[in-house]
Amino acid sequence: MGKHAQSIDSKIRSRIFGHSRGWVFTPKHFQDLGTSAAVDSALRRLKADGSIRALARGLYDYPANDPQLGLLTPTADAIARALVVRDAIRLQASGAYAANALGLSEQVPSRIVFLTDGPSRTVAIGKRSILLQRTTPRNMVTAGRKSGTVIQALRYLGRDHVDDRVLAILMRQLADTDKPALREDLRHAPAWIADLLRPLLEKTATA
Repeated sequence: MGKHAQSIDSKIRSRIFGHSRGWVFTPKHFQDLGTSAAVDSALRRLKADGSIRALARGLYDYPANDPQLGLLTPTADAIARALVVRDAIRLQASGAYAANALGLSEQVPSRIVFLTDGPSRTVAIGKRSILLQRTTPRNMVTAGRKSGTVIQALRYLGRDHVDDRVLAILMRQLADTDKPALREDLRHAPAWIADLLRPLLEKTATA
């Protein structure tokens, strides 16, 4: 292996190890370090020596290891973030997964659904399956923002199941830095969600 290949390997390895274990990535995360062919070759070598794991076409992870369970499947969020880069799409957590992620529901969803502006399909990573469900542009306006997850979680729960307890949990989950964006994005939410959240957000803004 020439010095140039060694240099690219070293730079890619350094970038990977700079992340926490469980990071999911694609060759595009390293396109500033060399040609596509050079990056692909480096990733193959890192896979061969056990530093990284291939999950699917163009998708790898820096695997987390549990003493009892062995290598862990990466989180749905980590996979989704990598798919956004690999496929140049937008993704938005929805349904029971969005509600569970915000602590609004204890139900662990058997099916993880992300709304997308790309094609509908199922992505299987180990034992985990993620459904990418194509949706309308309106549902994707807030994709990638905490406000989008909040709106989708409340839509899943439904108006009759959003009470003071749910709202109190939600407000605890929101950092102060999240609230201005959510306040701004309420114009993209169903009217009943906007009506519920606006008074709470206005109260925190003046507190």
